[in-house]
Amino acid sequence: MLTGMHVAIIGGDARQLEVIRKLMELDARLSLVGFDQLDHGFAGVTKMKIHEVDFHEVDAIILPVHGTSMDGEIQTVFSNEKMTFTEELLRQTPMHCTVYSGITNDYLDRVVKSVGRKHVQLFERDDVAIYNSIPTAEGTIMMVIQHTDVTIHGSRVAVLGLGRVGMTVARTFAALGAKVKVGARRSEHLARIAEMALEPFHLNDLEQHVKDIDVCINTIPHPVVTASVIAKMPAHTLIIDLASKPGGTDFRYAEKRGIQALLAPGLPGIVAPKTAGQIVANVLAQLLSADLKKRKENKK
Repeated sequence: MLTGMHVAIIGGDARQLEVIRKLMELDARLSLVGFDQLDHGFAGVTKMKIHEVDFHEVDAIILPVHGTSMDGEIQTVFSNEKMTFTEELLRQTPMHCTVYSGITNDYLDRVVKSVGRKHVQLFERDDVAIYNSIPTAEGTIMMVIQHTDVTIHGSRVAVLGLGRVGMTVARTFAALGAKVKVGARRSEHLARIAEMALEPFHLNDLEQHVKDIDVCINTIPHPVVTASVIAKMPAHTLIIDLASKPGGTDFRYAEKRGIQALLAPGLPGIVAPKTAGQIVANVLAQLLSADLKKRKENKK
């Protein structure tokens, strides 16, 4: 239980509703900021403006999955209120206050570091990333169906990267009957691709392996699908970039070439917000419970 713990949930999308529901069940004291247009009747929680929150009493701050913008702005779909996460705000919190978000950026890193607070990036955790790879793969299937005129079965699909998302995506498309090849750099990843009965290739040879594909799915957050790579693709190729913004694709050249390229980060929150929210909520509940227990032990 989280009885006695004050948690401020600031902004976010439909995934945060599952977080609210879970923390309510655990008896946390919740302050919701950026939810004034929310119709859900959550009993025992308080909707507030950001300037109304007494951050001196806040034990944890939960930001949206995407954290903040590079200007510190906090996005929410349940309010028109403009909210900014600042050093001044965070400096009001107790030293033990922990900030939670899915991912981070230079701005958020700088603010948290300057104030000396702990910051937990949930999507850096293997468990969260692996669970999230499931709705990501389903969302990718949806996009391929929507944007191509052939079946996935029999299609030639190149997946770039064999990380936590790449592995699930490659396995899922292969299970649907696609002819899947996977590009990686590390020798152990190439070995794993072969073990999965898929076609491995080194990313240094990417240009040679895109000449006959129907779909290219990138999971690598670095410039991988460059202009020279896109130039070798058939005109009908669909590129889906699952990497975090700005992705790893030269979208300008893809448009110039007439190849459809879609940047699709955050698919779990789009195609399955309830499931994605439950994944985040369950991990947050564990982390907050451990934090509360540790603080109680330190007071003894």
